[in-house]
Amino acid sequence: MIRPMQGVFIPMITPFWDGRIDIDSYKQLLRLYLEKGVAGFIPLATTGEAPTIEEDEYFRVLETTIETVAARALIYAGISSNSTRKAEHLIQTLNRYSVDGYLITSPYYNLPSQAGIYDHFARLAEATDRGILIYNIPYRTGRNVENETILRLSKLKEIVGIKDSCGNVSQTIELLRERDPAFSVLTGEDVLFYFNIVHGGNGGVLASAHLHTERFLRIHELVLANNHREALAEWNKISGLIPLLFKEPNPAPVKYILQRKGLIRSAEVRAPLAPISEALKRTFDRMLFEKAV
Repeated sequence: MIRPMQGVFIPMITPFWDGRIDIDSYKQLLRLYLEKGVAGFIPLATTGEAPTIEEDEYFRVLETTIETVAARALIYAGISSNSTRKAEHLIQTLNRYSVDGYLITSPYYNLPSQAGIYDHFARLAEATDRGILIYNIPYRTGRNVENETILRLSKLKEIVGIKDSCGNVSQTIELLRERDPAFSVLTGEDVLFYFNIVHGGNGGVLASAHLHTERFLRIHELVLANNHREALAEWNKISGLIPLLFKEPNPAPVKYILQRKGLIRSAEVRAPLAPISEALKRTFDRMLFEKAV
């Protein structure tokens, strides 16, 4: 049975050390966020620098995630391909693993029509009995997944929700109004997490939840309890940091802070990404390490 998606999900970074995946740091992070009570993990997505991950590394990270999480939270593996056939083949391989589902980007670069996008996801749904979370991020893929297409896809039992990074608040509000309540709408825009849940959304897939995880979880709990005044007060404590985490390409800023906190050994990223600038380092140092937040 496909479990519903609700709450705070972390799209995991992939720590590196001297060019290799730092599995020890990765396990440490998984255990930390499990203890805090996050709803689930999404390894091997954009925040995990998936385009730079080799095939053998992909499966090593996935296996490590499964072994460490041990069914205590949901696991949705990241899949990104602009070839439907290649994505089908990968899913057929991944179906052998104990994952709950897949976060799948809309096809990028080749700019399919809405009919093509629908067929892409429908074929991938036929390739699995696990959940599929659509990832709509048109400023990366070049093509928006329109609400009409999303609502059609939501009728397929394997398609359980969407990571919504459409960049259009009107589209998001319309989707929240028109969707079946069983279809999860999780924001992928960290700055819109509070907006999502107070408008009836189901939570978020949030790179920034690597930091201040308890506050993200607390905000979600407070909104569910209709304690919006306290939820807003908690949100205001962290909302100023979030834009800075995306001032330079994700996940380099998050990695810098995690390394400074001693949670990973290195802030290393893989080319073509680069370490964050000295100016941004100084900003984070002043905000997070030279005074209490």
